[in-house]
Order: sequence, then C-alpha cells, then structure tokens
Amino acid sequence: MIDLYYWTTPNGHKVTMFLEEAELAYRIIPINIGAGEQFQPDFLKIAPNNRIPAIVDQAPTGGVAPISIFESGAILLYLAEKTGKFLSSDLATRTDTLQWLFWQMGGLGPMAGQNHHFAVYATEKIPYAISRYVNETNRLYGVLNKRLADRPFIAGDYSIADMACYPWIVPYERQGQKLEDFPNLKRWFETIQARPATQRAYAKAAAINAKPTMDEAAKKILFGQTSAIVKAN
Repeated sequence: MIDLYYWTTPNGHKVTMFLEEAELAYRIIPINIGAGEQFQPDFLKIAPNNRIPAIVDQAPTGGVAPISIFESGAILLYLAEKTGKFLSSDLATRTDTLQWLFWQMGGLGPMAGQNHHFAVYATEKIPYAISRYVNETNRLYGVLNKRLADRPFIAGDYSIADMACYPWIVPYERQGQKLEDFPNLKRWFETIQARPATQRAYAKAAAINAKPTMDEAAKKILFGQTSAIVKAN
C-alpha cells in the first residue's frame, strides 16, 4: 500500500497519474496547502521541505521497513523502479527519459509556476515579470513541441517523463499559451488527456477539491515563506 500525501496541484497529479496507470494500491491523505496543513509535524517528518506530494511505501521491495519519499520527480523514479513500469531498462532510453524528467523538474515546472504566480496570484502586476515568464514558458513549449515532432511520447514510449510534463501543460490558457501554436504538443496532450488512467486521476482531484480557489488567507500561507517557517516547525 502506498500512502500518498496529496493536494490538487500539477506536482500532485503526476503521482496519481502514475499510481492509476500502474494500478498500485494507494490511499490519498489530503494535505490542504491553502489551509497550512503542510506544516503539520507528522507531515514534516515525511516532507521536510513542507511541499506536496510525498509518499510512504508501506511495503517496499525486499520486505524492508516503510520508505518515505518527497519531491515529485524522486517519487516517480522510485515508483517506476519499484514496479518496473514507465522507465525502460535499456540504458539509452532510460537516460533519455530521466533527462526529460529533470528538464521538467528544473525548467517547465518552475518557469510555469512563476508564470502562474506573477500573472494570476501576485498582488502587484509587474509587466516585466509577467512577460519574462510567459515568454520562457512559450520557449519551453517550443522545446517540447520540437521534441515530439518524430515520436508519440517524450522518450518514445509513454513514461514518467510524460507524466511529469503533462500536468504542467493542463493550465496552458492560464500560462498565456495556445496549444494550436504547438501542433505536436497538442497531439501529445490530447493523447494523454484521453488515457483512462489520466481521467481517473483528475476525477479524484475534482472529488477532493471541487472548487480550487486561492483566497487572501491562502496567499499569506503559501507566498512569502522564509526560513522562519522552518525554524517554527
């Protein structure tokens, strides 16, 4: 059994997508980040960076004690190795998959996240910041569109690289992007969107958080954190 500490964010969706695809038994433990539940002591023991998602594998391979993992990319890699799914054993393909996983973790996710912040959540709308991150998101869409010109998925077969990237493309309109400008990316996006496991994962998200909102109280909790938060917990 996998215990999944989860909220309905792109990084959270990555893990539910994998778990649904692999048909692993799992239990969702909602962590409402807008309400500050990510600072609960029990959660911080699993996720010291006070971010979702995190998992606890109650039955690791080899019969060892339960293993906890935080960071969505590390979770995807762990689950792929545990199940032998969505990460090729061929060295070249495996390496290809992992470099695109890290591309999402270091590029697409952070840049799209800053895009969301300055364009949607920031109380002060700073044109330079909005333009900077909308343009960088656009560049990254272009990189992915080019990558997908001659292959159905990012590393050939459907993999953890696709699961990592897809949730960050879902809010493309909020990112100031048009899928019609990226035909290969659009085809890839619609293919993953139609997968039954993807639909199940997003249905669970809707059931947990039916009306995603960001009120002023949540903004105070989520934005502007400093090391004082770590010291306090």
